[in-house]
Amino acid sequence: MPLLTTRVDCILLGAVRPFGPKGVPSGMDKRPVGSAVRVTALGLAGDEQGDPRHHGGPEKAVHHYAFDHYPAWRQELAAHSTQAAEVLARPGAFGENVSSAGLTEADVCIGDRFRLGRALVEVSQARQPCWKLNHRFGHAGMARAVQQSLRTGWYYRVLEEGELIPGDNLVLVERPCPDWSLRRLLHVLYVDRLDTGALAAMAALPALAESWRKLARQRLERREVEDMERRLAGG
Repeated sequence: MPLLTTRVDCILLGAVRPFGPKGVPSGMDKRPVGSAVRVTALGLAGDEQGDPRHHGGPEKAVHHYAFDHYPAWRQELAAHSTQAAEVLARPGAFGENVSSAGLTEADVCIGDRFRLGRALVEVSQARQPCWKLNHRFGHAGMARAVQQSLRTGWYYRVLEEGELIPGDNLVLVERPCPDWSLRRLLHVLYVDRLDTGALAAMAALPALAESWRKLARQRLERREVEDMERRLAGG
């Protein structure tokens, strides 16, 4: 197992506020905190989600996004949106709870267990970008761009609750699925989307969130890819 340790540079929490042109409730606009935060089975204490059907819950308790990706996004979005430059000026652009450098989807595997401050967390799934990113960045194709880039971020489930302080370490303590990096998972989901062998293996991953395993089973049964347009473009 590789020795992976990185520093939690920023912890971010968000209150539910009206979001986008229709004012839908959302906690995407998260702000950094400078003090200790409790990591619970349902997320960080004080963090809120406007759509509990699709956000938050035990399988999406904590959202981590690599600050390493920000320079590429600034460059790629420069011609599309001045709003994007403002959003990308600091951590939190993607609604993440945890921001760090030195750890990306290529380095993290499904089922990885990390000591996050004094909490113990497990990688449960990658993020499936939705239309709210389009409004957040002022770019109608942002959710699609995040999906195609495979720079999506990821979620943790919480195995042991505990305290997290900005500057704490994130330390890998167990890796049960070394063949299943998030990069590979996202490639199966969004690039080679009907690779039956990979889908069968994905459906059998015990550490993967059940919703993702179900998606893999449905593709195998139907031999077709589900419609993603509503998620990416909105209703």
